Parts: sequence; C-alpha cells; structure tokens
Amino acid sequence: MNQRLNASQTSPELFRKMVELSMQVKKADLDPRLLYLVDIRASQINGCGFCLDMHVKQAKLAGEGELRLHHVAAWRESQWFDARERAALAWTEAVSTLPPQGVPDADYEAARAQFSEKELVDLTFAVMAINAWNRLNVAFRTLPGSADKAYGLDKAVFA
Repeated sequence: MNQRLNASQTSPELFRKMVELSMQVKKADLDPRLLYLVDIRASQINGCGFCLDMHVKQAKLAGEGELRLHHVAAWRESQWFDARERAALAWTEAVSTLPPQGVPDADYEAARAQFSEKELVDLTFAVMAINAWNRLNVAFRTLPGSADKAYGLDKAVFA
C-alpha cells in the first residue's frame, strides 16, 4: 500500500498546529508511560499502523515492558495494568468510539476516581489528539516506520 499524501508537506501550518497540541499534551501532569498506553490503545481501535508502530517504539524506549505492550489490546483481561491505567484505557475507548449513548457514566466515574478534574481534562485532550493523528495517518496511509529516523525511533529494539 502506498502513502497517498504527506500532510506535513502539503499543509505545513495546520500540521505544526497539531504538533503544538501534541507537545502541550506531553506537558500535562500525566505519566508519559500512561500517555503511551492511551496512544497505543486508540491507535489499535482506529487501525492506525503508523501511530501504533510509533507509540509502541516510544513506549519501549521509555522503559515499558514488551509483555505489557502486547497486553494493551486485551487490557481488561490482563493482570498487568493498575486501576489508574485501567481507568485511562476505558476512558480512551469510550472517547475514541463515542457510543450512541455517549461516554458511559461507569467509565466517567472510574476515571474520576483515579484522576483529578484537571488530569481528566488533560487525558481527554490526549485522547482527542491521538484520534486526530490516527485519522490523518489512516486517511493518507502514512507508512509505519517511515519517520523512525526523524524521531529517533530506530533505536527501539525488540527481542
């Protein structure tokens, strides 16, 4: 499958704004490893190979264990995630898929039990950002691994 368009070259100003949003999200008072789990789960849901590849490599470089990375897709059945991570992953799924009835109260209550108001709003912006990136990269078929060298992801080693 060939890449359709290069969004950063075709619309550099809007692309920079998306990068700015992502950089602001990274400044939030949330554990970067938690944000990688969110990025990975949303990318799995949205079928974004480029983002999934990128964020798995980033998580690995940040010290995330390979077994936990493999378990993100089945986090509900896995023993490897704590209550805060589970709440973030459930929130990610609900905000990414937006069921017909909206975000379920149970997911909101679980998230509020684990996150302050500010943290939950910041987490929601993180979910919004990765969903936007997923849609951009899926629409234009951005090739997984195509930006590894630019982002230093070629250093990620998997056994």
